[in-house]
Amino acid sequence: MLLILTDGDHVLLALRDSTGYADGQWNLPSGKLEIGEDAISALVREAAEEIGVHLDQDEARMVATVHHRNSAGAARVGLVFAAPHDPARHGEPVNNEPHKCAKIEWFPADMLPSHTYPYTAACVAAWRDGTPLRLSGWR
Repeated sequence: MLLILTDGDHVLLALRDSTGYADGQWNLPSGKLEIGEDAISALVREAAEEIGVHLDQDEARMVATVHHRNSAGAARVGLVFAAPHDPARHGEPVNNEPHKCAKIEWFPADMLPSHTYPYTAACVAAWRDGTPLRLSGWR
């Protein structure tokens, strides 16, 4: 599950740090399903765990599916959800995982940092152009 949290034309990204994978690159708040967990519950849980944002089960909408293959050849399928940030309802985003994340920051959706993880860049691009299924890293 990947979350595109928006504030106007900006999206929230997190700078990976000390994870051993893609450190120094910006990515979307995201995570994997736990055993027995549905996709919406996972998204809500990950948003709270990673950035302290409290989403309701019905407010994020699925905007894309991205099938990404990294440079080592490992592939995954990501369900991409988007939600507009409402500070009064959700709270202010915070870096809840400083052991894995150096910082969080808002960026214009059309001007992501050059060191954005390709999977994240593909998710944001799919959301922006309305592509329901995007391949990333396959060519």
